Amino acid sequence: MIVPFMTRTPIDLSPEQADALELLRSGENVFLTGGAGSGKSFLVRHFMKELDPKEMPILASTGAAAVLLGGRTFHSFFGLGIMEGGPDATYQRASKDTRLMSRLRKVEGVIIDEISMIPGQALMIAEALAQRARESKLPWGGMRIISVGDFAQLPPVTQTGQRDWCFLNMVWNQSGFQTSMLSHNQRVSDNLFLDVLSDVRHGLSSERVRDFLNEHIQEHDEDHPGTRLFGRKVYAEKFNEKKLNELNEEEVTIDSIYFGSEKHVELLMKTAPVPVKLILKLGCRVMFLQNDPQKRWVNGTRGVITDIATDKIIVKKDNGREVQVDKASFALQDAEGNVMASVIQFPLTLAYATTIHKSQGATLDDLWCDLSSLWEPGHAYVALSRLRSSEGLHLIGWSPRSIIVDPKVLDFYKRMEK
Repeated sequence: MIVPFMTRTPIDLSPEQADALELLRSGENVFLTGGAGSGKSFLVRHFMKELDPKEMPILASTGAAAVLLGGRTFHSFFGLGIMEGGPDATYQRASKDTRLMSRLRKVEGVIIDEISMIPGQALMIAEALAQRARESKLPWGGMRIISVGDFAQLPPVTQTGQRDWCFLNMVWNQSGFQTSMLSHNQRVSDNLFLDVLSDVRHGLSSERVRDFLNEHIQEHDEDHPGTRLFGRKVYAEKFNEKKLNELNEEEVTIDSIYFGSEKHVELLMKTAPVPVKLILKLGCRVMFLQNDPQKRWVNGTRGVITDIATDKIIVKKDNGREVQVDKASFALQDAEGNVMASVIQFPLTLAYATTIHKSQGATLDDLWCDLSSLWEPGHAYVALSRLRSSEGLHLIGWSPRSIIVDPKVLDFYKRMEK
């Protein structure tokens, strides 16, 4: 239930964010979208403070995102599993789940984060299950749906060559989404960089994009402190290992502490942002994996370790003060919202390299990236849009073939703007 207006905490919002917040409060089905850095996550976090999470839970597109959000996955909440046997078999299986039917009747609605990564088939089955549970032919059986994300970023994982964008499914139009498009980038203030990001988001290798990217090409300086973004996980892991080995300090291994059943702990080991064993050294560069409630750091803040103890680590933030970092808990929830497994570990990872996928949501001051051979729509845009300023961009190489957007996404946003 939404808290009465007079009890809401005022927050510092831009005019378009304030309008978006009022739409979120309206009771309508809403699609909240906008480019990277436009403040979608910030806005949703504030809106969620007004909600009862039992009545309006937040659902993530992947297990890793769910652990970071402190939420559940879309697939687990709607009982979809891995959709084995296709849409019909998935629906028949899920519709016999009495706990699922009860869960879908009880909630007022759901917030779906990173909607671009939810396949259309999954959206279609979820809506049919909601209608069955609530015994109503209204869209989603009358359940309220708030979808959040940017289709110009990472696409859904599909087994075939065709990308199953959920906005192409008939359920999208039937949902009657009221759209709020955040257009102002809260992260970047450099006008040329903003124009370049806009072109890359639209898949344009324009003259200003070519000139801009060529100006930022340089030979790779492996000693530079900036984070490397790789398309593939194996390259990021190798680079982190190499840089750690170069430090002439003793390795400190901090074991993650797990709670829960063996099956769920095993799943958490695969999805949690922290490794089973966190291996660090004094002087190594690290990156924070979550936003600090006390606002001392955000997801993506980097620094150097100056002290390591059993129960605390001291990190000197880049261009900032030293902060004490305590261990944090990351949890895996079941479809009902019960914690099935949790892990306690410092919310840190080595900052020499990460993948473009894992960097989504992070803000960086410096990055090195090779944009020569990317293959996913939105990959190049996600990489470039991590930066606060173009001064922090170091390109090892780039190719126009890596600046990809699905034409269907372009058409979707053009129609929406009209």
